[in-house]
Amino acid sequence: MAANGSSDLHVEMDGDGPPLLLLHGFTGGAVTIWPLGRRLTDLRQVAVVDLPGHGRTGVPDDPQLFGFEHTVDALASLLDRHRLRPADVIGYSMGGRLAVGLAVRHPGHVASLTLIGSSAGLSNAAERSARARSDDDLADDLLERGLEWFVDHWMSSPIFASQERLGPDALAAGRAQRLDNHPDGLAGSLRGAGAGRQPSYWHDLAGLRVPVLLVVGEEDPRYRTVAMRMAAGLTRSTISVIPGAGHATHLENPDRTTDAVREFLSQLDDERERR
Repeated sequence: MAANGSSDLHVEMDGDGPPLLLLHGFTGGAVTIWPLGRRLTDLRQVAVVDLPGHGRTGVPDDPQLFGFEHTVDALASLLDRHRLRPADVIGYSMGGRLAVGLAVRHPGHVASLTLIGSSAGLSNAAERSARARSDDDLADDLLERGLEWFVDHWMSSPIFASQERLGPDALAAGRAQRLDNHPDGLAGSLRGAGAGRQPSYWHDLAGLRVPVLLVVGEEDPRYRTVAMRMAAGLTRSTISVIPGAGHATHLENPDRTTDAVREFLSQLDDERERR
């Protein structure tokens, strides 16, 4: 993978209608979120990016380009450049955290948020500091022990245990996709955009005026709790609990996740037509 000295993000687009930006999770890429995006191209002009350190965006020469807020600003610039603002934004896990940051830092760029297994960050400063140190240590281990070790270690986390339901072929394909990333890219993403480096946006939630759909798996108790806490702080929000799914609902139960997202987007379209 070639190094990239700019903040340009690789983007792919398809479909017709109001703009929709999709943001993947850590170790993923455009390829991992496109299956959801393809189901929405009849409703939206869908744009899917590879985030810094992932896929075809490449590894920035400047480590600062991995930074959380820098990535948020790069996403805003991408929406400007392609005339996609304001966009409905869907983000999974890390992508959802970035989506919240985009709505807070660039409110005029976001028409709605759909957050899949995500949060507004870590609210406790000591917890953020500890997580940042942990992510730095994990990045060091990745570079020292290799990408194969890291991918297997990452996917052994209990939060991904429910993905066993996908079967051996899908798991093998997911592992291969993660191994297609560059170790320097994933290490930089951990150090720059991990949960410990994200500002806490909990106090900013009340100021968000856009509709928010919080999608969470029935078998993801941690993020079900987070979703309820976020809903309490948001002005306009709905929680959709997806049965038969853990953290990655769009992978584990794509039909029910798509139904929830399509219903949300269709309601937005109805509201916009009435204005």
